[in-house]
Amino acid sequence: MPLWLILIIVGVVLAVVGFGGVGTILVYIGVGILVVGAILALLGRRGTRI
Repeated sequence: MPLWLILIIVGVVLAVVGFGGVGTILVYIGVGILVVGAILALLGRRGTRI
C-alpha cells in the first residue's frame, strides 16, 4: 500500500474522531495529514507521467 494512501486513511480517521468530540487537536492533525497525503499523491502521479 502506498504511503500517500495510508496517510489519507489515517487523516480521515483522525478528522472523524476529532469531529466526534474527542478533541479539536485531532481535527487539525487529521486535516494536516490529509493535505500531506494529497500532495504526495499528486507528486507521485506526476512522477509516473514523465
